[in-house]
Amino acid sequence: MPKSKRDRAVTLSKTKKKGREHKELIVNSIRETVENYNSIYVFSFENMRNLKFKEFRDQLKPTSRFFLGSNKVMQVALGRSVADEIRPGLYKVSKLLRGDTGLFLTNMSKEEVESLFNKYEEYDFARTGSTATEKVELSSGPLEQFTHEMEPLLRKQGMPVRLNKGVVELVSDFVVCEEGKPISPESARILRLLGIKMATFKLHLICRWSPEDFELYREGLDESDVESA
Repeated sequence: MPKSKRDRAVTLSKTKKKGREHKELIVNSIRETVENYNSIYVFSFENMRNLKFKEFRDQLKPTSRFFLGSNKVMQVALGRSVADEIRPGLYKVSKLLRGDTGLFLTNMSKEEVESLFNKYEEYDFARTGSTATEKVELSSGPLEQFTHEMEPLLRKQGMPVRLNKGVVELVSDFVVCEEGKPISPESARILRLLGIKMATFKLHLICRWSPEDFELYREGLDESDVESA
């Protein structure tokens, strides 16, 4: 009987020693885990929030396993071609690990996974450099949501404020951010102080693999895209 590709020792010789050992552990962990689950998905993410993702991962721990990290390392684990894939068809999964992506291995039904991922979203405060989803403009006048102690902090963020009888007052209209434009560090802080959340952490399914079939989810992708990747 030919030796299983899953048992083959993996050496990533182009990396530094400490990094190589860590990557070999990940490769071997993925290869061992593949045997325990019925389906493998590639998913992409936007506005990643580590704490929210950890909560989501822990919720699914009884039935599933996530892998995030170097796409190249995950590709090596699954196999990047027909010749070195560890199970038939997994090289197609490997080719779709590009950009902000991860692996989701599960024993849940296809319907359960699709429903879970399609419904999942978490709102959070936007970070510096992200795109504003709306225009936020403050009109001149009292800003009663802020205490007088916050006046120096607001002024430091570029807001034209002053204290008027102990009340923070905006002396002229002020645009915090413009829809479609990058959010500056100062704008990100002001939006947080105002309690305005503009970032949505979402997960999107790209493909599904099982021993019986392979399915693409992302609109505009077809099998030829996978073959040419």
